[in-house]
Amino acid sequence: MPIYFNSTLSREPFQFDSLGIHWEQEPNRRPKGFPLYHYLQTEKGIGTVVVGKERYLLEEDQGILLAPGVPHEYHGEGDGWVTLFATFSGLLQESIPMLLRNASVLLTEGEKGKAVRDIIQKAVECFEETPVNLYLASVYSYQLLLLLSDGRTMPERTGNPAMEKYVRPVLKLIQDRYMEPLTLEELSGRVYVSPQYLSRLFLQYMGCSVYEYLTGYRITRAKELLLRCPDRRIQVIANDVGYSDTSHFILMFRRATEMTPGAFRRMHL
Repeated sequence: MPIYFNSTLSREPFQFDSLGIHWEQEPNRRPKGFPLYHYLQTEKGIGTVVVGKERYLLEEDQGILLAPGVPHEYHGEGDGWVTLFATFSGLLQESIPMLLRNASVLLTEGEKGKAVRDIIQKAVECFEETPVNLYLASVYSYQLLLLLSDGRTMPERTGNPAMEKYVRPVLKLIQDRYMEPLTLEELSGRVYVSPQYLSRLFLQYMGCSVYEYLTGYRITRAKELLLRCPDRRIQVIANDVGYSDTSHFILMFRRATEMTPGAFRRMHL
């Protein structure tokens, strides 16, 4: 059940804040709604979404987009409700209501639902790349918003080339050893360049510093653990993602998400 969270470092106009497929959906009740646009679609089984006095039955390839702050709840009908989902953010997220004509609820089904499924599958593949192809993921997020608004799509484009010799090996090292106490000096030494030069390359190709990328990657992994392991203590998760000091982990998590790890877990589960 792949689930991905964007590391808050993206400077793209539109982006997926979270994304998932093959998700074994648990019942959820949000009396205050969700803070971002949230799309939910059935892959297998049947689910019911309640918005005010309206009840929407979601069968295979049927989905619903909910605007921020819309109170709702949902649950599966019987066993085995499997869903795909996406939430949206980005520098221009305040323009999403205009793009969607200020609709608080949008429904999809049939061929449109299948098209949504294909876009989200391609976006998931972006997050599985090393490094994560945030540019192409942003393209897919905008493509999905257009499709949800009135069925339009936009042509696919390819992302910017990475710095294969220096940046990609460091990204791979971070993703393999983020739970260890990595330093800029150690990372730059692994590719035989100065810390200053590696920092310039990261700013050029990733749009952030090495430290920002490492922090964002750790917070992203922490988000996944908070949901995949609901009984695991915050202190343990902090250590799992490279923070020996739990207080520092909570501070960095709050700085990245504007909420504590515990609040994040409660909001999503």
